[in-house]
Amino acid sequence: MSASSTARRIGATVLAAGAIVSAALPATAADRGHDRHPRVEISRVQADAPGRDDRSNRSLNGEWVEIRNTTRQAVNLRGWTLRDSDGNRYRFNEVRIGGRATIRVHTGSGRDSGTDLFQGKRDHVWDNRADTATLRDDRNRTVDTESWGAPPLGPV
Repeated sequence: MSASSTARRIGATVLAAGAIVSAALPATAADRGHDRHPRVEISRVQADAPGRDDRSNRSLNGEWVEIRNTTRQAVNLRGWTLRDSDGNRYRFNEVRIGGRATIRVHTGSGRDSGTDLFQGKRDHVWDNRADTATLRDDRNRTVDTESWGAPPLGPV
């Protein structure tokens, strides 16, 4: 038997063993290309509040990000964050989102409920033309992002 045929047999054996081991292991997020269907996701964004952007509480609450739980189980969002491209951050306190439920995070002030949360900001957060909303879990791992518009092409 030649050295090259022995090398081919060893290579084939290693490849076969690798295939068997990888078939027995669960898929990781990297194998799935991250979660294509996250448990919690940004389902809608209303970045441009209806009417004039006049910083009134009504105008501020007209912009919001909707978060949806895609599972049947409730999820506790405590310690999760929602950020924009400029670094504005909203941190969730003791918030549970029910199974298959949605919750809206408004920019202005209001009374938190099971369906609506309020950041208490005094200025608009979400850029009407282009921005990115990023939802991160309590370990600062990106759970979902939603982008709209095109970034500016540099100084004008």
